[in-house]
Amino acid sequence: MTARRKSSAGQPGRAALVLPARLASTRLPRKLLLAETGRPLLAHAVERALAARDASQGRIARVLVAADCEELAAAARAAGAEAVLTDPNHKSGTDRVAEAARGLSEDVIVNLQADEPEMPAAAVLKLAGLLLDSPDDVMATLAAPLSAPEDLEKSNVVKVVLDSTGHALYFSRAPIPFARDGWAGRDPCRTALRHLGLYAYRKEFLLAYSKLPPSALEETEKLEQLRALSAGIRIACAVVDGVPEGIDTPDGYAAFVKRFAQRK
Repeated sequence: MTARRKSSAGQPGRAALVLPARLASTRLPRKLLLAETGRPLLAHAVERALAARDASQGRIARVLVAADCEELAAAARAAGAEAVLTDPNHKSGTDRVAEAARGLSEDVIVNLQADEPEMPAAAVLKLAGLLLDSPDDVMATLAAPLSAPEDLEKSNVVKVVLDSTGHALYFSRAPIPFARDGWAGRDPCRTALRHLGLYAYRKEFLLAYSKLPPSALEETEKLEQLRALSAGIRIACAVVDGVPEGIDTPDGYAAFVKRFAQRK
């Protein structure tokens, strides 16, 4: 597998936004159907995806939920998205997105998380643009400044370091970059970046990537994107601001419900 893609002539490609949706959730059971706001959590994520599509001036063609059960597919359709049922035994969201992508004609597939109900449309558009505007890249993602200095030490906050061209050098649960002489007098939030778990892929690359075996680094850090780096794939990365974390716990969902009520 090569890490570069030759530019192609003709009309520029378009993107599809695909949200992998799985009903089971260890830390927050059936979280995508929680509806204390009056709508399922999945519906809020679909709403943000539709807002990105509508603001894309035709560059994003569709919003599709790749669901593992009819209950989620029905919720997605009710929220205004297309929906397709996928194998409930997939081990990752990437595998689910790849299955759904096989039936799509769009050149770029954007994998959005179904448990991120506050994703700014501008961030989604920037991610899609990394591939739509750069035909040599095959995979892209986003990063953001750390929310707090202590996040540098948290293993559940994935960090990424970039090269001078905006491509990922490495992702880790460990504190990277590591300050050999300490952070005294300096703010990690001005240097370190947290990785945001959404991706864009060339369709042809995604279908091949999903078949690659896990790498040793991936299995060590439990970070799927390290499979791409281990295979020599360059991952383009843009830095964005104002992107809240996804919903993984009861406290996280309660905080979202509170923010939603305040906005309303």
